[in-house]
Amino acid sequence: MSTRKGPLRLVTVNTTPERAKRLIGRLITKLQDDYEIIHVDNCSSMDEVVPKVTEHKPNFSASMWSAEEVEQIHSLARSIVPDIKLHAIPTGLQVETGPDAIIEHLVEKVPPLLDSYISQDRKFRQISSNILDTR
Repeated sequence: MSTRKGPLRLVTVNTTPERAKRLIGRLITKLQDDYEIIHVDNCSSMDEVVPKVTEHKPNFSASMWSAEEVEQIHSLARSIVPDIKLHAIPTGLQVETGPDAIIEHLVEKVPPLLDSYISQDRKFRQISSNILDTR
């Protein structure tokens, strides 16, 4: 049996916080055997991205906006947490196929994103440890 990875902090960016909470709750349930994901907050507008990312320092974020808005959200988040992992749910997926399709999409896309963060974090910790050991 493998060890759960995490905890990993998630901030969503969604104008409907309750919908974000429900969808992420389903994602967390689907991935709970492999990952400990904590949904720490939701940004209801782009104006909330900088303060909430600054406050929570999440490992990753998911959002459902237009391509231009996603670019702006990602830029804002990376200005605070440069190594944050970000995922944009394709525009229109919710309307075209419903929430089940979003969950399927996230279950497929989020684990590689989380694993890349965990791998990057382990490498950083190993390098830091090696630097400290040589002092």
